[in-house]
Amino acid sequence: MSNPAIQVASQLASQKGLRPTAEWLTAFLSTQRPTTSLQSLVQTAHFRLLASDITTSLSQDPCLPKDIANVQIQERKLRGDIAVQLLGIEDISKSRWEQIEAIEAIEKGEGTKGREIIRVVATEDDDSTQGGVQKVGGVHKLLLQDAAGTVVYGLELKPVEGVGLGTSIGCKMTLRDAVIARGVLMLEPRSVSLMGGKIESLRKHWKEGRKAELRRGIEEQER
Repeated sequence: MSNPAIQVASQLASQKGLRPTAEWLTAFLSTQRPTTSLQSLVQTAHFRLLASDITTSLSQDPCLPKDIANVQIQERKLRGDIAVQLLGIEDISKSRWEQIEAIEAIEKGEGTKGREIIRVVATEDDDSTQGGVQKVGGVHKLLLQDAAGTVVYGLELKPVEGVGLGTSIGCKMTLRDAVIARGVLMLEPRSVSLMGGKIESLRKHWKEGRKAELRRGIEEQER
């Protein structure tokens, strides 16, 4: 293989929409055997990128505008494809108690199907974005972050496949020509697609913090 770094980077960008930094790619290739095929290198790199923190693994070009949260700008449109990762998610159509129950169901390995609770067994290498929970309606508010560390809230205008309270924190997504209105991303199937992945440390921290936050909100409401 003449120049594996260039070939792997090219295929990750064209096939997966991911552009790793030269430093990340060099470190990754140093752990691989010289005889490994290009296809295997791309697949392994893709899997590791999905499990990585994109602020340390992906190039900062392209990224979200630095002033994306500016509420003074009525509406604008992102250009091209931008990779982001999920830092938090809320079902704004559910009460705080319903959200706590949904998170706890996920922790127990239970999903929902209609009104019936079902047991979901996840495999060790399960890379699903849903974490074993079927999406059941709801309008979701997402906290997203790009490779430069810029964060923005996204609001689901129409149901996006794979998005729900069971979506893994750290899940990678591609934004495509998404509209920003008053500092909020408008999310719908044509403007966002899920690539998968998760960041286990972030997921655990989010679940614990989110439940505590919801309980505080309930206590304040009852005062």
